[in-house]
Amino acid sequence: MLSPMALIELTHTHHIVTAEFNRPDKHNALSLELIEALHDALDAIEQDRDMRVLILGGLGKSFCAGMDLRGVLNDVNAMGSMLSGLGRATYRIRQLPVPVIARVQGAAIGGGCGFAAVADIAIAHPEAKLGYPEVSLGICPAVVAPWLVRKIGHGPARAMLLQGGTLNGEAAFKMGLVDHLVPHQELNTATIDLAEKLSHGGGAAVAATKAWLNELEGPVSLETLERGAVLSTDVIAGAEAQERLKKLYSR
Repeated sequence: MLSPMALIELTHTHHIVTAEFNRPDKHNALSLELIEALHDALDAIEQDRDMRVLILGGLGKSFCAGMDLRGVLNDVNAMGSMLSGLGRATYRIRQLPVPVIARVQGAAIGGGCGFAAVADIAIAHPEAKLGYPEVSLGICPAVVAPWLVRKIGHGPARAMLLQGGTLNGEAAFKMGLVDHLVPHQELNTATIDLAEKLSHGGGAAVAATKAWLNELEGPVSLETLERGAVLSTDVIAGAEAQERLKKLYSR
């Protein structure tokens, strides 16, 4: 069994740090342990004074297949901890003073799509699958909704979240959810090339620009994200979501 820190693999190459979800057998679905490991990794990342770019990725076939609620369906407190931890992790990522690139291969679903939206730049391939199917499962995507609104705008985000479902990488690129689209076989190389280019920016200038952009678009507060976690937890704990999720996980 992987230790908590092993669930996030950190690598350093010059001024580029790569943090990768390391649960490939589950398509990097977000368990409570994985979210805790991400916070441990962010503790180290926030103290790295040499870092100029962060790449957020996932090992295996998928970037991140969303929340793995299988083990917490009957534990409201654990469920709430997962959703609160997800919200706090997205907040910490957005507050980093360096550019964050989401390298999206395969699935980026629910919380995984939230990580793509909170990154400064998302790069994917045409066959990738991104979206928020939560409403179809009886779940409210409240924690990640603020980042999607800021990424693609209120109207498109409203339509996307209420309709549910997923988009391929090409459609996500046209919508503005993805910023760069490259062939699958070129995804890693293109991500590194972009990261190296960004790493040459002046550290102080980049940090000031990020902070200013965050202020201009309207900051997402921890309080808002926590309210979203409480709302999502209440909905998941309800009879409708419980019935639909138990059917899903019994397949």
